[in-house]
Amino acid sequence: MKLLHAAQRAVMKHGADVQLKQVAAEAGLTSGAVLYHFPDVQTLLVEANRAGMERFYDERLRAIEGIAEPDRRLVLTIESGLPVDSDDPAVKLLCELGGAAARYPSYAVLLTALYDRQVAMYQVILESGAAQGAFTLASPSQTVARNIVALEDAYGYRMVARHPSIDAEAATELILDYARVATGHPLPRAQA
Repeated sequence: MKLLHAAQRAVMKHGADVQLKQVAAEAGLTSGAVLYHFPDVQTLLVEANRAGMERFYDERLRAIEGIAEPDRRLVLTIESGLPVDSDDPAVKLLCELGGAAARYPSYAVLLTALYDRQVAMYQVILESGAAQGAFTLASPSQTVARNIVALEDAYGYRMVARHPSIDAEAATELILDYARVATGHPLPRAQA
């Protein structure tokens, strides 16, 4: 775990083209010690990024377990799909790897898998809501789901790029605005 965190920190300092020696220095290890655990730096970075994948898929599924109301499930899932702030390390790492995906096919595969899993997660929520009569979808569920995930990605990127008027609250409301139109439901948020 220490090595995975060191790899994340090294990417934040040096970008997705981080060198093995930079990761090793961040971990307080030799390059050989890093290679003992991982065959190359890209494999290490893919493993380090799995924590972000866990957060943006598995943890979101666990958060909505046992919630029957599809509108509540949709709102909670959208609320948990954005960076907590502009310094969110998991999102910064995803952005770095996304920028390098054309050069490193393993990053592209990882990020595509995360996107597809998130789309499928939203599709289940949307189709369940439509089947229960809570949602009247304006487009096919896959289209709505893809747009929601794309909006999360776009606004998340704007947040880590420090756009002055887009924080987690504003981004959530912007995505919910689209989801309200796409589902025909007011999608109220819980009062804090």
